[in-house]
Amino acid sequence: MGDTKRKRGRKPKSTPKSPSQDALDLPSTAAAAAAVEEVLSVGSVDLIEPSASDHRRRGGRPKKRSKSVQKSEPSSPVVSPSRRAVPRAVENGDLALIHCDSVGPAEAAARMVPAMDAVVKVFCVHTEPNFSLPWQRKRQYSSSSSGFVIKGRRVLTNAHSVEHYTQVKVKKRGSDTKYLAKVLAIGTECDIAMLTVDDDEFWEGVLPVEFGELPALQDAVTVVGYPIGGDTISVTSGVVSRIEILSYVHGSTELLGLQIDAAINSGNSGGPAFSDKGNCVGIAFQSLKHEDAENIGYVIPTPVIMHFIQDYEKNGAYTGFPILGIEWQKMENPDLRMAMGMKSDQKGVRIKRIDPTSPEHAVLKPSDIILGFDGVDIANDGTVPFRHGERIGFSYLVSQKYTGDNSVIKVLRKSKILTFDVKLASHRRLIPSHNRGRPPSYYIIAGFVFSTVSVPYLRSEYGKDYEYEAPVKLLDKLLHSMPQSPDEQLVVVSQVLVADINIGYEDIVNTQVLAFNGKPVKNLKSLASMVESCEEEFLKFDLEYQQIVVLRTKVAKEATLDILKTHCIPSAMSDDLKT
Repeated sequence: MGDTKRKRGRKPKSTPKSPSQDALDLPSTAAAAAAVEEVLSVGSVDLIEPSASDHRRRGGRPKKRSKSVQKSEPSSPVVSPSRRAVPRAVENGDLALIHCDSVGPAEAAARMVPAMDAVVKVFCVHTEPNFSLPWQRKRQYSSSSSGFVIKGRRVLTNAHSVEHYTQVKVKKRGSDTKYLAKVLAIGTECDIAMLTVDDDEFWEGVLPVEFGELPALQDAVTVVGYPIGGDTISVTSGVVSRIEILSYVHGSTELLGLQIDAAINSGNSGGPAFSDKGNCVGIAFQSLKHEDAENIGYVIPTPVIMHFIQDYEKNGAYTGFPILGIEWQKMENPDLRMAMGMKSDQKGVRIKRIDPTSPEHAVLKPSDIILGFDGVDIANDGTVPFRHGERIGFSYLVSQKYTGDNSVIKVLRKSKILTFDVKLASHRRLIPSHNRGRPPSYYIIAGFVFSTVSVPYLRSEYGKDYEYEAPVKLLDKLLHSMPQSPDEQLVVVSQVLVADINIGYEDIVNTQVLAFNGKPVKNLKSLASMVESCEEEFLKFDLEYQQIVVLRTKVAKEATLDILKTHCIPSAMSDDLKT
C-alpha cells in the first residue's frame, strides 16, 4: 500500500492469458478470477481513485489474470481519432452541451443546470488497518472525490472513496463551506456508499438528482465530478459503448455495468453520469488502463444503484447482493450434452461444485444441469436474453434479487426435470476480499503472531503483485477452496517475534495452522480459546508441510508478557477475540 516491499520471484509477463472455459457464479475473491488488481482480457481495470496527496492504489479482485496493474500517473485524456465527435471536457463550472437528434444544445444545457448543482465534492480522511502489524493502524491520509444529492437528504458516492474513513466532509458547488457528513451505509460489492449531512444549511437550494432508465448503446452520457487537475467542477461527454456484466474491482464481484468513452480520471469516483434528459444513469467508479485502450471508463448503472438504495430502505442497513453458491460449466459441447442426458431442445449449464455453507447445497447436486432461473431459460453459454439483440450472463437475474428472497430453479437430473424453491443468501468466502471496515484479528503467544488470511492481508504482506508473490498453498486456497462451515477461517502464523523461548522457529512466516494439541483449528477465536485454557504441559501446533511447533505451556504464557512489552503491543489478542 505504501511500504517498500522486497519482491521475490519473476515479474508477471505482460501478455494476457486466455480466459478459462469454466465460469463461476461465486464472486469469491479467488473463485471469480485469478488475480486481484486487473480485470478483462484486454488489460487492467483501475478504480477511479479519489484525488489525494498520497496516490496509493486501492482495489479489489478482478475477473481474469492478465497482468499486474500499474497505477498510472495522472495525465490528460487521450481521444481516439476514430471516436465520434462529442463535446470536450470543460472545467470552471461551464456546461457540456450534448448534441443529439432529439434534444437541442440549449435545451440539453438547461436540463443539466439543476442536476449539476446537486454534484458535491467529498473530502475524506482515511486511516487504514495495518494487516501485517494488526495491533496498530497506518498513517492517516486525505483524499477527495465526487458525489451527488438524492432524495431523502442523502448523498451517494463510491465505497472506495470513504473506505476506512475517520472523517468525511462534503462541499456544494460554488460554496466555500465544508459540511461534516455521516456515513449511513457502505456497499462493498457494488462500490456505493450513502452519506447524509445533519446541518440543514447544506440542503438549502439543492434539488436532488432524478434517476433515469438504463441507457441504450450509443446514448449520450455526461460525467460530472471533481477529478484531478483542478478544484472546480468538470464535465466530460461521451456515449455508452457497451452494456454487460463487469468485474467490480473494489467489491470483487460481477454485476451489471456500463462502458463509456467519456474521459474520467482520479477524483471522478462517485460522480454521476447524466443522460441527455438530465437524469442520472450511473456512477463513475473505475476505468481501463492499458496501452492498447483509450478513454474506456465504467459506470455503475441505475439498476445496481436502485438495488443498493432499496436494500438500505428495506432493511435499515446494507445486506448485499445474493448469489448462487455454485461453480458452473458451459454446456456448448454436443457430446457433453448427450452424455448428460440433455435433449436437443434443452439448454443450460452444469453445476461443478456447490458451496457447503449455501442454501443451494441442501437441494442441488454436482452435475445437475440448471435449465432456468425464475422462469427464464439459460443458454449453454450461461447467458439469458436481456434486451433486443443483447444477451447477458444469468448472474444478472440473481443480482436483481435481495438477500432472503426465494427463487425457482429448474434443473435436469438424470434426464428428469426438477424444480426447487431456493432461498437466496449472500455467502461468505474462506479468504474474504474485504474486512468490511473491521480491524484485523490477531492472537499472540510466546512471540507467535496468529492471524487470519484475507485479500487485504495478502496485499499487505506481498504487495499488489501478491497473486504471483504469495505462497502457492495460500494462492490455491484463494482460488479454489470453499468454507466447510459458516465460521471457518484460514488461520496462519503471520510472523514470530524473536525471543529466547522461540529459538529455531524464527523463519516461520504465513504458514497455516492445522491443529492444536490434536484438535483441528476452525478459526482464530477457537485457537485462542484452546491455548488460553490449555492445562497440558506442552503447547503443540501442527502446521502445514508436516511442521510442528512445541512450547512449554507455563513458560510460553509467562514469556508472552515480556514480548508484548518489548514490542509495545497493548494486548495479546484483538478485541473481537475477548468477547
